[in-house]
Amino acid sequence: MIDLFQPFQIGKLQLANRFVRSATWDGTADEEGAVTEASLAIYEKLGQGGIGLIVSGHVYVDPYGQAGFGQYGIHSDKMEPGLRKMAAAVHRSGGKIAIQIAHCGIQTTRRSPRLMVVSQDPASKREQHEMSDSDIEALINTFAQAAVRAKEAGFDAVQLHGAHGYLLSQFLSPLTNRRNDRWGGNIENRSRFHLEVIRRIRQAVGRDYPLLIKFGVRDESDDGLSIEEGITTAERMCEAGIDAIEISFGYSPNPSSMTTLKPGEPPRAFFRDRAAAVKQAVKVPVILVAGIRSMAMAKEIVNSGDADMISMSRPFIQEPGLLKRWQNNAGGTSDCISCNRCFPPLKPDGRLVVCRKKESSGV
Repeated sequence: MIDLFQPFQIGKLQLANRFVRSATWDGTADEEGAVTEASLAIYEKLGQGGIGLIVSGHVYVDPYGQAGFGQYGIHSDKMEPGLRKMAAAVHRSGGKIAIQIAHCGIQTTRRSPRLMVVSQDPASKREQHEMSDSDIEALINTFAQAAVRAKEAGFDAVQLHGAHGYLLSQFLSPLTNRRNDRWGGNIENRSRFHLEVIRRIRQAVGRDYPLLIKFGVRDESDDGLSIEEGITTAERMCEAGIDAIEISFGYSPNPSSMTTLKPGEPPRAFFRDRAAAVKQAVKVPVILVAGIRSMAMAKEIVNSGDADMISMSRPFIQEPGLLKRWQNNAGGTSDCISCNRCFPPLKPDGRLVVCRKKESSGV
């Protein structure tokens, strides 16, 4: 029987346990993408919660790849002092933190005359710039530079955002990648961007610095990325230098529905079957996220061999110290009901990511 609270290792990174706080947008960065005092307060609490590995909210590597307001940036050396404080806020309590670096491609809400896309989207009314070969090469270097900044700022690891229809998903999915050059077509070409980003990061930060990916292993469409193609890509990414894979979804026409429970529906691990399939194909740790709401469920998943680590986001929004309670009560559960009300619209209205259920109940 595996004890989830025993130390665990990703690459050469030693963690206190097998739990991960999945990357969570919190809306506290300033207009330039810099860390604020509100940001530091969030990570201070998380650091005190006994989580094995905390993953930051997604951080944009380039302004044209910014997802929305309140998002952290790592696109400039000016961001490093704030990011250094974020890492230190977790380290003060003995925790470990990875930074999730991202580019959202066509999904950006940033108003810009230059919308960077993998392929032209005829349904979009915005002016689009389909990336040239030189644009793609430059962006690969941008990811590598971001990883270097992360390492210099004191983060224990880097995680690539390769899920949820963001840029890496857009390269991988035939729904969004309609190129006929070396970056498009068959799965070998569509996965080339992933592999080149990984290799370039490895060249920049060395082999021993932990590199993870949150990976949309399949799309939510019969015409999209198949699970077989996703698994093949996972195998190649590990060969290129990935140390752990967090399993999630790729392109979806309705992303919020992927992890939302209907009223009265019992908790379930949404992507367990996908994690189990990847686990059979790779030798690095597989991390399962979404829908895990009890210690009993977490233990059963890991001991069944379907995943090596348990990742959660919304339960830690509601209760940053959840794991300390679980450690004292093996049958413990989270009050999170996967309603997604904790995530407000991406608008500059000052609303932070908090548990709305908790707010409305007065708890």
